Amino acid sequence: MNAPALELKRTPLNAAHRRLGGRMVEFGGWDMPVQYSAGTVSEHLRTRTHAGLFDVSHMGEIDVRGAEAIAFVNRLVSNDATKLADGQAQYSALTTPEGTVIDDLLVYRFSEDHLLLVVNAGTTDKDWSWINSHRREENVQLQNRSADYCQLALQGPDAISILQKLTTLPLSEIKYYHFRKGEVDGLATIVSRTGYTGEDG
Repeated sequence: MNAPALELKRTPLNAAHRRLGGRMVEFGGWDMPVQYSAGTVSEHLRTRTHAGLFDVSHMGEIDVRGAEAIAFVNRLVSNDATKLADGQAQYSALTTPEGTVIDDLLVYRFSEDHLLLVVNAGTTDKDWSWINSHRREENVQLQNRSADYCQLALQGPDAISILQKLTTLPLSEIKYYHFRKGEVDGLATIVSRTGYTGEDG
């Protein structure tokens, strides 16, 4: 007898993807658009020459708060989180004590007692369990807030001019691997400059 199929998770934009003709596939337990009717080559070139918008709401977000938040995170990742300033992000790796990699991630510093870890979709549950299990007696509070975030990536040379129409944040002042809190189209937002496609975003 076949086991029942697991229901795929959906991002807040799932209905929009289907309405706009996205070709939906299973990705890490999520129902995600792999491409639109224009095709991957056209989408790639559009991102390189103008801009592309990607739904990455399936990524995981883990909140770390408390007086020892930085020290706690620094025990778990390969990069030095103590070097971060408020409003700065850092690419790092979540590692075992032996140095093997569990996942790559981004570490965002909001303040000395508040960090946000952005982890990969397919490993969010595993990462959360690992991080939570390595908590000692530190003054830290951990919360898996993955379901609270809708995350979009706007990449390409026109990204700033497109997004600037929707926010009063001075986007050109945000340095690479830095971020600011503000509003985009009236919604409370974290805007970060951490492009992954090779283009600015």
